[in-house]
Amino acid sequence: MTVYPHVAVLGFGTMGGGIAQVVAQSGRQVTVLEASQERLEAGLAAMSDFLDGGVRRGKLADAQRADVLARVQGTTEVAGLTDTDLVIEAVTERPDVKRALLSEVADVVREDAVIVTNTSALSVTGLATAVPHSGRFAGLHFFNPAPLMRVVEVVRALQTGPEVVRRLTAFTTDIGKDPVVVKDRPGFLVNRLLMPYLNDVIQAYDDELADAEDIDTAVRLGLGHRLGPLELLDLIGLDVHRHATLSAYEATLDPRFAPPPLLAQMVAAGHLGTKNGQGFRTSSKEAR
Repeated sequence: MTVYPHVAVLGFGTMGGGIAQVVAQSGRQVTVLEASQERLEAGLAAMSDFLDGGVRRGKLADAQRADVLARVQGTTEVAGLTDTDLVIEAVTERPDVKRALLSEVADVVREDAVIVTNTSALSVTGLATAVPHSGRFAGLHFFNPAPLMRVVEVVRALQTGPEVVRRLTAFTTDIGKDPVVVKDRPGFLVNRLLMPYLNDVIQAYDDELADAEDIDTAVRLGLGHRLGPLELLDLIGLDVHRHATLSAYEATLDPRFAPPPLLAQMVAAGHLGTKNGQGFRTSSKEAR
């Protein structure tokens, strides 16, 4: 029996679109909620382009591409989610926005529908309080880009029931990902380990231990990482990393999470990484 055969995804941006694609590729029906028809069309176009790339590389047949797109439907009305088994929230990392939408959706879906958040920085336990019957609430932290990254953190809030964790783990495996069950702590597991490391790299760069290219080369070849840390920061987005580290620091007061001064300066200057062509490795001379 398929675990959660009908899945709703809230948000059709980069993460929401990637998650919707992964779920549809597993053979499930997906309904995506967005604020406007224009955003739905933009998300569907981005998904179609991504799938086209898979066809060109020989990773996907034309018939498979068409099959995936046929399983995804969009809606601008919360009422369109009434028949879903699992809701995956993937909207902006603002707790007020997430809580308001989660509460609205929880009033519409069935009481036995499981609701999860894809947050990378906010407390899952805190967000769970916006949902009645909060034992059905948890976190599913997909990594970007969702179609390519295999690991998914199944985040257990204080309220989350054990059967929900078991079924979410089975669901994650069934959609072709590798689940890791973690407690709800700032940064969960992967980012809890990653954030202090990236902060140290930024400080090393600011202290001029080496230039950006040499730092990345040393880490790739010396530690066997696929991407250098400054390349990774550009890809993540410097604003995204700063938001995540600030959230973790405010929650823990652990100085390891405090974002370095250079990071704040770069974000203030509008140097956000790959997304706008200004970062550590993207026009790095201008970024300094």
